[in-house]
Amino acid sequence: MAIPLFQLKQQIVDACHRVYAKGWVASNDGNLSVRVDGERILCTPTGISKGLVAVDDLCVIDMEGNKLEGATHRKPSTEMKVHLMAYKERPDVVSVVHAHPPYATGYALAGLDLGECKLPEVVIALGTIPLTKYGLPGTDDLPNKMREFIHQSDAFLMELHGVLTVGQSVLNAYFKMETVEHFAKIDFIARQLGGARLFSKEQAEELLAARARYGVTTPNIGCRAADGYAYPPEFRDHPEPGANPGPGIPDDRLVEEVTKRVVQALKAKN
Repeated sequence: MAIPLFQLKQQIVDACHRVYAKGWVASNDGNLSVRVDGERILCTPTGISKGLVAVDDLCVIDMEGNKLEGATHRKPSTEMKVHLMAYKERPDVVSVVHAHPPYATGYALAGLDLGECKLPEVVIALGTIPLTKYGLPGTDDLPNKMREFIHQSDAFLMELHGVLTVGQSVLNAYFKMETVEHFAKIDFIARQLGGARLFSKEQAEELLAARARYGVTTPNIGCRAADGYAYPPEFRDHPEPGANPGPGIPDDRLVEEVTKRVVQALKAKN
């Protein structure tokens, strides 16, 4: 059953206020959106603090970014190109959140992904949180650079920029942003203490297999374990990546093949 537009507006406003209160954005940073239906997207406007956003400030756009509804003095966020790419590439995505949470964004600026097998909840819910390639904000370059990663996870570190999460509801996308930042903070602390221990491949693959038990069906390409690469059950016929676990992402050909299978699986469900 479709959620009425007025309820979606309140959900976006509530999430904006949460993002601002958490300190994940400053000034007019960040942008949020949600699908209204197959042709319309509700989004935050440009040029306003997320701590001050009200229901009447929001805009409704079509799938090409054209404004359909909203106050005459409000324009859709210039970052909607990335959101629209996510909606077009992933029919399962209902909401998108972009912010600059300090710890996770610090990793993005340092050129580090969050792709190691640490913390059970993160392995199950997200797997690898990839570092996407830098693209110029507000242009087609950014969604074009992120497109190759969008089927790998529901959370992304945007190189030299910030963090993007997608979800099956506004609250779901928001909570994924919360998970990413919490994980980044814990990992940062562990690094100051000498480095976090990774799950073994066997331990991580047990966690990845548990996704079915918890009803988690979103994309997950696994993660780098202490003694090799840990795959979800559907991808375990792959050879070892070859490289030792460490910063960055696994072998490009491996990621490309796993991503292709994720896309095929998602298309089969729709």
